[in-house]
Amino acid sequence: MAEVETRIEKQAAGATTKLGKADTKSGLFEFAWWMKKQGYAETTIVTRVKLLKVLAKRGAELFDPESVKGAIAKQEWCNKRKVNAADAYTCFLRMHGLTWKPPRYKVTRKLPFVPSETEIDQLIAGCTRKFTPLLQLLKETGVRIGEASRLGWIDVDLGNGTIRVTPEKGSNPRMFRMSNKLRAMLIQLQRTAQSDKVFPKSIRNQRRIFQRQRKKVAAKLHNLRIDKITFHTFRHFKATMEYHKTKDILHVMKVLGHRNINNTLIYTQLVDFQDDDYVVKVAENVEEDKELIEAGFEYVTDRDCLKIYRKRK
Repeated sequence: MAEVETRIEKQAAGATTKLGKADTKSGLFEFAWWMKKQGYAETTIVTRVKLLKVLAKRGAELFDPESVKGAIAKQEWCNKRKVNAADAYTCFLRMHGLTWKPPRYKVTRKLPFVPSETEIDQLIAGCTRKFTPLLQLLKETGVRIGEASRLGWIDVDLGNGTIRVTPEKGSNPRMFRMSNKLRAMLIQLQRTAQSDKVFPKSIRNQRRIFQRQRKKVAAKLHNLRIDKITFHTFRHFKATMEYHKTKDILHVMKVLGHRNINNTLIYTQLVDFQDDDYVVKVAENVEEDKELIEAGFEYVTDRDCLKIYRKRK
């Protein structure tokens, strides 16, 4: 701490301080712990520390704002990522009671990538049994990975088939009903559980596992789109499907836990489904009815004593 205070005094006096690798590592550790104490979400902490670590490796001196500004400018990043890097550094300086004049980058808002349900299901099916419950949960609920990582067994009611989600990022709490498929996965997972958390691994480790398995599935199926799917893509998928299923933006807002409807409105324009973009199934008995409903199919009509269901692709 004495060294940090000395650096701050020199920076305030206008001096440029060069940090060694050990100083940078300890400084970023201190930054991560400070954000943790301030109540920042784990995903935010990981992302900001990672961005500053990359900048430091590429020549930025963390107590020299102009050096950091120059390092950000040299990166072949999109403007959104550069804004995130600047925000991370602003937070780093705030920890030390310092300020700077951040660079201004204009962010062009893009529509998020939304895969088909077939691609989502292929990815889930191609991952290991220990990992598929997390992906199935993300598909069925659209929760953030941070919300999924906080999920405790106390929040899962396997008897009634419901999941209670504790929100993050100012969202609203939600309650979801799980499919029998997800319920069976969680029952199997609980049998070997050694933690109060449903998914005890850190988000960082979960992301690494996911990236490796996703890459293998994409290569096996020769579909590069699958390798573009992230944890947050499941949230976009859920929101898009819910809107095109109900055409009720307030319903989608509730599912996502948004407090500002402007954050939800983007999903009204993501995918233009055509009338023939459906998978059609026929049920001959009650058991088949149950299986189709649990798989997300919706009833359409009866024909020759058979029930016809459909689900968007």
